Amino acid sequence: MVEKKIYATGRRKRAVSRVWIKPGTGKIIVNGISAEQYFKLPTAMKIVKDPLLVTNTLNSVDVQATLTGGGMSGQAGALRHGIARALVNFNNEYRDVLKKAGFLTRDPREVERKKYGRPKARKRFQYSKR
Repeated sequence: MVEKKIYATGRRKRAVSRVWIKPGTGKIIVNGISAEQYFKLPTAMKIVKDPLLVTNTLNSVDVQATLTGGGMSGQAGALRHGIARALVNFNNEYRDVLKKAGFLTRDPREVERKKYGRPKARKRFQYSKR
């Protein structure tokens, strides 16, 4: 019997995650290595595990993901979004819990572009009266 993998995509800032979940023992593999090795910060690991903790599936599903773009914070958020969407595809009963926790909503905030004649997007050069 072939085990069916459930697929979903998650995004945050410039990061994109492609997530596959299947019934298993709770392994999280990101870009071919374990999530603990990939995300060295404990806060990033907490962000990644949040949807699994809310739905009580931390030790009952295996997660395999590929991450591209962005930095560590954006990639952790994208992975959380992808895991939450995959869990809904896996079992539709998780939708209400994940929606209430805010994991199914894509965070729309992006970096504001730099404007010409300024050092950054909103920062101005120091004003000199004389």
